[in-house]
Amino acid sequence: MSRTAVIIVAGGGGKRMGGTLPKQFRMLTTEPILCRTINRFHAALPEAQLIVVLPEAHIPFWENLKARFEVARHQVVAGGEERFHSVKNGLKAVGYDVELVAVQDGVRPLASLEMIRRTEREAAEFGSAIPVIEAVDSYRMVEGEKSHIIDRRPLRIVQTPQLFRRAMLDEAYEQPFSPLFTDDASVIEAMGEQLHLSAGERQNLKITTPEDLVVARALIEAEEAPCEENE
Repeated sequence: MSRTAVIIVAGGGGKRMGGTLPKQFRMLTTEPILCRTINRFHAALPEAQLIVVLPEAHIPFWENLKARFEVARHQVVAGGEERFHSVKNGLKAVGYDVELVAVQDGVRPLASLEMIRRTEREAAEFGSAIPVIEAVDSYRMVEGEKSHIIDRRPLRIVQTPQLFRRAMLDEAYEQPFSPLFTDDASVIEAMGEQLHLSAGERQNLKITTPEDLVVARALIEAEEAPCEENE
């Protein structure tokens, strides 16, 4: 398997979460969200280079916070104005011998080890791997004061980690920034590259709101609960 680097982007201010503490530093059960995300990737890919991208103003806080917990070794890089610029800064720290790069939301701490490893394998085979799940809600397109239903069957909800061949990602991030770049797949696609879609997971939740935090804690408690023995 090619050597992999993981860029964990944790630059959100957490306005939808409320409060003054950025969401990536909020506690789940026994550790902050960002701590669990880092440790999850270390457990899945123990040889991977881990790079955490944070707003420069948050770095001293993180250095103090992480000292209170067991967290896998990682490098911290200052982010940029938009997510695009933060990933670009993270790419500058990737080791010379890395062939695959994963980009991960810092507030997605629940991806299974198998999903992380599967996306790495598929990226090595196809050049990219974008985890997606089928849409289950109904969707409507709003146009002025009118709206109409959208067929959800071809829709997919996009998740992270998104993995790419390193050379492909480096080239993609030489493009000028566009507000249409909502994730790394959109940056790659702007070059005309085809993307390989991989199987995501419904529990691979992006923690954005207080309700997400409640669900994430419940999922972790269920995962860590000991199995009851049959009497």
